[in-house]
Amino acid sequence: MGTPPLAFFSGPVPWLVLAAATVFFLWVDLHFFARGREPSFREGLVWSIGWLVVSLLAAVVVWVLSDAEDAITYTTVYFIERSLSLDNLFVFILLFSYFGVPEEYRARLLFWGIVAALILRGLAILGGVALIEQFHFVIYVLGVLLLVLAYRILRGVAENVDPDNNFVVKAVRRFFPVTGEYHNGHWFVTLDHKRYVTPLFLCLASIVAADIAFAVDSIPAAFAITRDSVLIWMGNVFALLGMRALFVLVEGLIKRFRYLDETIAVVLAAVAVKLLIEDLYKLGPVTSLLIVAACFAVGIIASLIADARDPDAEAKQEERAHQTEREHEDVTS
Repeated sequence: MGTPPLAFFSGPVPWLVLAAATVFFLWVDLHFFARGREPSFREGLVWSIGWLVVSLLAAVVVWVLSDAEDAITYTTVYFIERSLSLDNLFVFILLFSYFGVPEEYRARLLFWGIVAALILRGLAILGGVALIEQFHFVIYVLGVLLLVLAYRILRGVAENVDPDNNFVVKAVRRFFPVTGEYHNGHWFVTLDHKRYVTPLFLCLASIVAADIAFAVDSIPAAFAITRDSVLIWMGNVFALLGMRALFVLVEGLIKRFRYLDETIAVVLAAVAVKLLIEDLYKLGPVTSLLIVAACFAVGIIASLIADARDPDAEAKQEERAHQTEREHEDVTS
């Protein structure tokens, strides 16, 4: 096999370039997307499309610096991780409601949640690659974990969110008392010469704990596609960009895509099977991308057909749109 035109995807350079690009894109998102106000659905849609275009242009960069196979591999990882990021958002919505986080502080929490997710996933990627290179049987463990994750997604994420039983939240409460007020968005306050954490910091602790769980869940899906740590982290970086815009669209996605959970579960089950059989038969990156794309196409078409045939489709769409809100009430009651 021929070598890539440029040996870019080796050494520390790609990690440094990705880190710099990530900081820049997060800065753009934080400073220009509906700054200081609540974004509209249309803004969320426009910005989400913009981030999708940026993410796909990154595949062109990979193609130029490496080859078409790496570009397709990155694209496959990106789409899988982007679909899983929807679960992140569902959990974030529940946590924001549980802690009663005011609207003006949510963008900041999302920003630090994304930063934590990128760091934790980077560590999980490096650790996972090292384990797989040292112990080949780990790929079978990861395959089983993916099948378990697919089952969990079919069950839904709401029952998995209980901040009071969260080990990070318990650790914070063990060392610091918690105030009942947000104190102008501060993480810590001093009252009567005693250090307190605010509910904002407690919510951040819950988000970090959720990020740890999502890193453990999502990285095996990427390993089913490639062992290239740079491409995996790159796919994760671009999948997590624009989460604030995607946050605005979540309720719309729930309303319009009735088989969203089922589709994501099928994708994860498919990549789990790919991982488990790779010693017997290895699927190429193009085939992997086509399988993922086909799963989403079938899910979208099935949702549209089911709504068209269902006389109560409009009422059920509204039911899905308000399902998250009712789950919020259940959690906070």
